[in-house]
Amino acid sequence: MEALTNSEQVTLSPKELEQITGYATPLKQLNVLHKRGFVRAYRARTGQIVLERQHYFAVCRGEFAQLPQSFNRSSVNLDFLKRV
Repeated sequence: MEALTNSEQVTLSPKELEQITGYATPLKQLNVLHKRGFVRAYRARTGQIVLERQHYFAVCRGEFAQLPQSFNRSSVNLDFLKRV
């Protein structure tokens, strides 16, 4: 069985992520990736960062649009929980 080359792998390797972000620490890598628009990057159970190669290419080509700055994922209306 032949080993896959980097361009054939589904996700970017840890070394590639370090080269892209400039950091070896997974949490710092994830923060940099999210700031650069790679919103589908996540931290796996092993602690390593996972970024799909196709998502990386799509963001680099400008095909995967970022959410507008005004969009805030954590803003949820919780007024119904307030006691009257």
